[in-house]
Amino acid sequence: MSKKVAVVTGSSRGIGFGILESLAKDGWTVVMSDVFDEDKVAEPLAKLTANGVDASYVKCDISNAESREAALVALDARYGRVDLLVNNAGVAPNVRLNILETTEASFDRLININLKGTFFMSQLFANKMIAWKAAGVENYQPRIINTSSCSAYTSSTNRGEYCISKAGIAMVTMLFADMLADSNIPVFEVRPGIIKSDMTSTVEEKYNKFIFENNGLPTKRWGVPEDIGKAAAALASGAFDYSTGQVINVDGGFHIRRL
Repeated sequence: MSKKVAVVTGSSRGIGFGILESLAKDGWTVVMSDVFDEDKVAEPLAKLTANGVDASYVKCDISNAESREAALVALDARYGRVDLLVNNAGVAPNVRLNILETTEASFDRLININLKGTFFMSQLFANKMIAWKAAGVENYQPRIINTSSCSAYTSSTNRGEYCISKAGIAMVTMLFADMLADSNIPVFEVRPGIIKSDMTSTVEEKYNKFIFENNGLPTKRWGVPEDIGKAAAALASGAFDYSTGQVINVDGGFHIRRL
């Protein structure tokens, strides 16, 4: 029996790497994917393979059609299947500017990577998943997971383009869950809260105050990439396939409305 193959975009560090580690623990063949040349990801890739994990790397800029297609061609040639696509790659604004000041260049960058990239990666891989199913790939039950953010429904006026891009991913998830249900390809959204990562390192003091002094979270701790990884692995297991389109909040209870 062929091992199941999972591809996680934006996974050389942070949340994406946490997802890779959790999937690897569950026995998946994992493919790290990012925008860097292979020599730049040698260290995190070695960390996976040192533990006996079947892991490889494919370079992919999800905002670029040729790069997306080249990545799929390489994966098809190497494995002949992708059982799980995790659309995790995303960026924050280079400079946080409020919505009265932010630039079109910043807006376009976030929409092109976070939203357009996620949409067209889903489209490309969904069509190929349908083709692999029709070709009778052994023991094949593909799934797609999109990583969004609590910013999908939370106003941050000093990074509005980020919020808009993540809100868009919520609709991408719903659309593909609807479209692919007849093909028995579940699609899910994992919605992280405040997670310790490179992306949040510049605002650590702000979030420390929010979590520990201002009673901002019911669960009074930072989230870590492993929290997201465990949720993604659970969705990837097949236990939630009848819940296609579902959003899993991994946020320490941030989504709970409290008085």
